[in-house]
Amino acid sequence: MPPEKKDARAAGRSGRKRLPAFVKNLRGVKSWKEAGAWLDWRSIEDIECITPDQAGVARGKMMPSNKFTSNTSLALPSAVFMTTISGGYPENSPDFTYPADDGDLKLLPDLNTLSAVPWESDPTAQVICDLVYQDGRSVEFTPRNVLRRVVEAYHEHGLRPIVAPEIEFYLVFKNPDPDYPLTPPVGRSGRPIGGGQGYSIAGVNEFDELIDDIYHFSEMQGLEIDTLIHEEGAGQLEINLRHGDPVELADQVFMFKRTIREAALKHDTYATFMAKPIQGQPGSAMHIHQSVVDLKSGRNVFSNEDGGESAIFRHFVGGMQKHMPGALVMMAPYVNSYRRLTQGVSAPVNTKWGYDNRTTAFRIPRSDPAARRVENRIPSSDANPYLALAGSLACGLIGILDKLEPEPPVGQAANQDEIDLPRGLLEAVGLLEEDEALHKILGAPFVSTYAALKKAEFETFMEVISPWEREFLLLNV
Repeated sequence: MPPEKKDARAAGRSGRKRLPAFVKNLRGVKSWKEAGAWLDWRSIEDIECITPDQAGVARGKMMPSNKFTSNTSLALPSAVFMTTISGGYPENSPDFTYPADDGDLKLLPDLNTLSAVPWESDPTAQVICDLVYQDGRSVEFTPRNVLRRVVEAYHEHGLRPIVAPEIEFYLVFKNPDPDYPLTPPVGRSGRPIGGGQGYSIAGVNEFDELIDDIYHFSEMQGLEIDTLIHEEGAGQLEINLRHGDPVELADQVFMFKRTIREAALKHDTYATFMAKPIQGQPGSAMHIHQSVVDLKSGRNVFSNEDGGESAIFRHFVGGMQKHMPGALVMMAPYVNSYRRLTQGVSAPVNTKWGYDNRTTAFRIPRSDPAARRVENRIPSSDANPYLALAGSLACGLIGILDKLEPEPPVGQAANQDEIDLPRGLLEAVGLLEEDEALHKILGAPFVSTYAALKKAEFETFMEVISPWEREFLLLNV
């Protein structure tokens, strides 16, 4: 019997019509009607309605699937998005005050992000939500909306940014006691993983089963991994994503972080995106490849018709050079982030650029003219992907609009040169507060909220006495 007749006969026996193609989508539907059918076909019991907070942590609510599709109103307190990584709240200041009523913000599910939660034992789905006020206005200071604002600024000038993130992370031995240093895990060989494993296939094979789960979980959510490699650090891996729309790629990084952590926990291991988790080992970056295309034609505006570099390309690099110090706190958001940005290692310490030069902040990879792009090597993997992308793209757009010219490219090693990036969190916050061009694109409500959070986190960090202080100050001063 032909397959189509067999399908029709089976559908007739079940009393159901042939299934529409959208119910088999791994990721995303177009309407609430489609969402209901998609959930029903998978027998989904629960829905996680999530949104990234300022740290990129998933916040939200879980509910039964029948409640999700019955026009139930979802809301979260506004204070959730004014909370430090340790759960505290910043003090009111002339630039920042809490809403007097701490009113609710509405969660609006973005059905394009609907997908399964493959690590849950019960059939569960997840959806990323946008945040609006009760009257429908966009909440200016929430990360997904900040990135949307930057992308829309490009659209207003007939341009569309394209990005491709690369995310580094460490697998570490499971250790719930924060007083003890993290250590590399034991692989399938039964021996602790050592450093110097850059691009080692054997290094990747040490974690075959865990990596299989990462691929499996990702596939079930419709997340596309381009490549996976072992990096230089002991137990350090890197995942590269395919290029695309900034909001969609930020969503993918947001989901990948959850996915990788869950896959690691399944194998009794931690996955960490700290910028510098292990002393003496390389830090973890989130490099961002960026290009800009014409909104109508789709042509890469970094290249002229003859294949040469365009003026827009130069201005984009010029904007990155001038404004990256002000945006740095969005890409290096914690005290630990600045332990990665040190001289003599692969992480940049200045705003120089060069062709295929990995010691510069902004590397121009070898490519044909249609793929000409700028790789921002400054962001660390602890950054909120929405904010890192927003800050980086904002710098480039300012350069395009102000026609900023870059310094000459660097052809030699630049990671031993003078440091022209902030060396600490408070200095970086101060530069963001001073950069009025960034305020216009990112929005003043976001800048004031984010700066207040970072200052409060620094004060919390200063309450902790470190091992270095006990070792060198205890009996010597």
